[in-house]
Amino acid sequence: MIKNIILDFGDVLINLDKPATAKAMVQHGFTEVTPNLEGLFQNYEKGLISSSDFLDEVSTHFPKASREYLTQAWNSILLDFPEERLQFIENLAKENQYKMILLSNTNDLHIEYVKEQMGINRFNRFKNAFDKFYLSYEIGMRKPDSEIFDFVLQENNLAADETFFVDDVKENTDSAVKLGIKVWNLQVGKEDIAQLKSKL
Repeated sequence: MIKNIILDFGDVLINLDKPATAKAMVQHGFTEVTPNLEGLFQNYEKGLISSSDFLDEVSTHFPKASREYLTQAWNSILLDFPEERLQFIENLAKENQYKMILLSNTNDLHIEYVKEQMGINRFNRFKNAFDKFYLSYEIGMRKPDSEIFDFVLQENNLAADETFFVDDVKENTDSAVKLGIKVWNLQVGKEDIAQLKSKL
């Protein structure tokens, strides 16, 4: 019996344009995510470096791009958060059947942009739908590392087999499955979070 629901944020609730940042940086010489850049992105997502230091480091790779341009390019991945999805999770929370947890790989620049785009009242509606709201940069861990799932289970005293995790990235759901968590690897564009109850 499912008692706990853990939801990802990007492409589960908010729409993303995942290639947008890379496309925006092509004019500044971007061709691929190098190991150095990948490490930088992951460290930033874990909150191991500040936004200012992150932009400083990215600037060394793309010296002709202004910090403003880099910030806009970085945030261009973020699209809209459809009202019907927000209402869906609010209604689910009101039913009080499940412990509701958000677990998102994200960073400070992205969340600040989301708050700005949504408006603080709407963002608070979103946040208040969850019992716990975990952002990778605030807790120093990121998916798909097993430690982040262990942390969520232990901190909330959850049984893995009573917990259902929704994420659009298969690597993340595969990691959760290894711990005994039940999962739905949501197929973006083909499935929607509003179908959640049929998957439980």
